[in-house]
Amino acid sequence: MPIAIGRTAACAYNKGMITELGHFALILAFLVAIVQSVVPLVGAAKRWPGWMALAEPAANAQFLLTAFSFAALTYAFVTSDFSVELVVLNSHSLKPMLYKVSGVWGNHEGSMLLWVLILTLFGACASWFGGNLPPTLRARVLAVQSAIAVAFFAFIIFTSNPFLRLAMPPMDGQDLNPLLQDPGLAFHPPFLYLGYVGLSMTFSFAVAALIEGRVDAAWGRWVRPWTLAAWLFLTIGIALGSWWAYYELGWGGFWFWDPVENASFMPWLIAAALLHSAIVVEKREALKSWTILLAIMAFGFSLIGTFIVRSGVITSVHAFANDPERGVFILMILAVFMGGALTLYAARASVMEAKGIFSMVSRESALVMNNILLAVSCFVVFIGTIWPLVAELAMGRKLSVGAPFFNMAFTPFMVVLALLLPLGAIMPWKRARIARSFKPLIPALVLALSVMGLAWAIQTERTLLGPIGMFLGTWLVAGAAVDLWSRTGKGGFARLKRLPRADWGKAVSHAGVGIVFLGVSGLMAWEQEDIRVVQIGERFEIAGFTLSLDRVEEVEGANYLSTMGWVTIRKGDRVISVVNPEKRVYPVARMPTTEAGIDNGFLRDVYVVIGDEQAGGGYAVRSYYKPLANWIWGGSILMAFGGLLSLSDRRHRVAAGARKTKAVGVPAE
Repeated sequence: MPIAIGRTAACAYNKGMITELGHFALILAFLVAIVQSVVPLVGAAKRWPGWMALAEPAANAQFLLTAFSFAALTYAFVTSDFSVELVVLNSHSLKPMLYKVSGVWGNHEGSMLLWVLILTLFGACASWFGGNLPPTLRARVLAVQSAIAVAFFAFIIFTSNPFLRLAMPPMDGQDLNPLLQDPGLAFHPPFLYLGYVGLSMTFSFAVAALIEGRVDAAWGRWVRPWTLAAWLFLTIGIALGSWWAYYELGWGGFWFWDPVENASFMPWLIAAALLHSAIVVEKREALKSWTILLAIMAFGFSLIGTFIVRSGVITSVHAFANDPERGVFILMILAVFMGGALTLYAARASVMEAKGIFSMVSRESALVMNNILLAVSCFVVFIGTIWPLVAELAMGRKLSVGAPFFNMAFTPFMVVLALLLPLGAIMPWKRARIARSFKPLIPALVLALSVMGLAWAIQTERTLLGPIGMFLGTWLVAGAAVDLWSRTGKGGFARLKRLPRADWGKAVSHAGVGIVFLGVSGLMAWEQEDIRVVQIGERFEIAGFTLSLDRVEEVEGANYLSTMGWVTIRKGDRVISVVNPEKRVYPVARMPTTEAGIDNGFLRDVYVVIGDEQAGGGYAVRSYYKPLANWIWGGSILMAFGGLLSLSDRRHRVAAGARKTKAVGVPAE
């Protein structure tokens, strides 16, 4: 017995030591970040190579220390170290291992530590892959990136410390929010943060270029891969969140215009605009001022999203925290970095003089229109998201802005963007003729109109949403194919295989946007819903399918109790599948969740949700027929894959051939 007690005490001591070392590593990383944010910046101004060279080992040390700190917190969750307050509040000994690990970032403090880990990772990547950058620019980029890290290290250490200990640890924890105990949401935050925080690199490049007094084609090429990587991760993160909401919440929808959903969507829109704008800087040395502004605002909207999620000023099912002190701290970070960057932007206006001249009808003009539409769309989402807060502060009225506003205000811009995108992608640089550029797209237009006519002919309700969506989606997909084929010239299929990956990536991403359009319009126009009380053994129909509730049982899971139904789906006399909708209750958290039973198909989903047992017998059952639902996430995957293809193009990964010895403007001394 004394030996067992001794082993337990030793184990607890070791856990405590690892936690304390993680806390110490976090503080040490903070100190390294302070040094890195000052010394290389001074070195670049004075042209002192030794001081500039400090940036790279400091960035590596900062990342390694933060990684150790994050690993220590993960160890505390995995081993159920209930001497750590955060583990008590967000874990439980019976929780499956996947959710013990995901519980590390399933809360405010741990998610901010993940945020800083990714921030330092991007800084380290800039030191690993930035060997082709001019030494002064590299030093300034790493210094600005570290200055952002300083702010967030201070935020964590002084307001959101994940390593706080309890003097009297409880026997067990309070469990993680049951809504977060899902594979889709376990991986959603890391991808989203890779996108959010990845935009810090575009900010660092923009501020470094402004300090240096140099914005040219080389800068446009250098900033594109970082923007592309952030946009790619944001796309995956948003798609995972949408997919989770679809099957987990039981509402049957994929997007609800929730403030936290909007918080990730706004930087995605700005990042998409920045991607296209940086192309003009690289190819034509035009739109420099606008591109720098987008690079600053992209990260600015990431910070706005962080404020929305963590301040508690706007209510959301996704919100992490509602501490006003934390909200004020994030608001201060936003004010300092955005205010400082925009002040520098105004002071350096002279170095961003455009060189390239282009006509009103050209690819440059099409990209400008693309940027305007994306930026205005982002502004519309921002106004709709922040307006309830403004109304409450200014007028003392509690208002809510829902889907009807966003659908009416946002959709027209996306329709115009979809119409222009294929034509803009195929136009030549500098000067174009609309008739000549449009000629190759005539087959795509005919196909899109045919699909629109077919949709109109077969639909049961006379709404234009479905046919117009089918037209736009087909137009985008066919336009991407025409754009790709037009680049082969007379080489045909042989040349097609030798096209740069960036060309393939652009076409695949644009086609992915088209498929998302098809999925969204099909789902919203032709969805069918049925709500009823169903007795055991009873059959009912929806959209030509026959559903029967065969039985309902109480099932015990790893850390939950489930009321699980068995629903058979038939088409005529043929059994299509058996789905298991559930209503789960997590005893520790005392919170119910819904698990939809979904029969996935290429052209449709049959979606079933089971509710409470009714007083007169039977169960409340909601069923949906959802045409083209999976096309939404299939298109998102294609968009992300297109971004990955472009990122793998050597011309984007390595800024070879883009550097120019002659700077635009006079470098700052």
